[in-house]
Amino acid sequence: MDIDYTPIFKLEELEAHLQELVKSPDVPIDTKLFDAVELQLTEYNISPLIPTLLPTITQILLTTQQDPTAIASLSVKLLQPITFPQALKLASEDALILALRSPIPAANILAIAIIEKATKSSTDVASLASMRGVVENYIRTWLSSPHVGVGEKATQVLGELLEVDSVRELAHITRGIGNMNIDSQRPPGQGALWRRIFQDVEIYEMLFSFCSLKTIGNGDGQLDERQKTLAQARLLRILPRLATVDFDYLTRSTLGHIDREYIPQDDGELGLLYFAATKMVDKEDLLMHMTLTIFFLELLDALSTVDWLFGPRQSYVTEMMRKAMESDVELRQSIEDVTLSPNSTPETKELITSLKLLS
Repeated sequence: MDIDYTPIFKLEELEAHLQELVKSPDVPIDTKLFDAVELQLTEYNISPLIPTLLPTITQILLTTQQDPTAIASLSVKLLQPITFPQALKLASEDALILALRSPIPAANILAIAIIEKATKSSTDVASLASMRGVVENYIRTWLSSPHVGVGEKATQVLGELLEVDSVRELAHITRGIGNMNIDSQRPPGQGALWRRIFQDVEIYEMLFSFCSLKTIGNGDGQLDERQKTLAQARLLRILPRLATVDFDYLTRSTLGHIDREYIPQDDGELGLLYFAATKMVDKEDLLMHMTLTIFFLELLDALSTVDWLFGPRQSYVTEMMRKAMESDVELRQSIEDVTLSPNSTPETKELITSLKLLS
């Protein structure tokens, strides 16, 4: 691609302003200056600016106490043409961790935007998986950030990363799933990020502890009641998608002692999916009960698209659904409505029948 070296109006002024912000964080951010430069950026003139602007911008985002929207917008624009390995040369592993830990949502978004670069290649996802601190802090930020935009972006990117990383032993998709972009033609991944999340004791335990009602609090590693429900909703949002990508990781725990801390011994099943579906949500919370019901409907719709749901996997889903429906009249009614609705797919209706959920 040819590079456009046409001078960018006010670029030198912006560079001077950035240095001023580094030296004196209290200097007011000139949002109009950032906007003026960003509006001139194209795919042809961004590349030369990346090594001079992005490291400084990242440094400012980690320290500023002002509204960093304009700075973050410019940084995301600068990231567009570069690859994940290139991004890591500009923002180190330690810098990513600091950005993920930052209380400033714009810094979180920047870190997530850099991590999103890894979705272009299974090799890049494997590289990301080797950065344990980044993965741990990503999961922590995903579940604990009070900022809705951070949670939504982190949910989206995590789903894409795990999809690219899937070894695809089960990924026989028979049709699309809503707006989920599951590409059965994409080559299989290495499974490195799945192993990092589901076989690392501390990271795996975080998925349970941050979402369990047993751990509500304000102490270190705990979430208050409001944030707990946000974490639960984010987990419920991603699970139907992940269930079609690697069902076994969600249902066959290699760290059963962690599952048993949150799933009673008298429950026969283990796994993050079973926990989220049957043990996680307070159904007295009307909004979360509604969210849980939507989760079940999305899960059934997602699982109706695969051709491997039989034998032990089908038994697992049947047991889980029946457990959830035991005292949940609203859920049973919602599933009945699916079977009667002309908008429901034949595959979803057939799955409900084969699971014998209403018999």
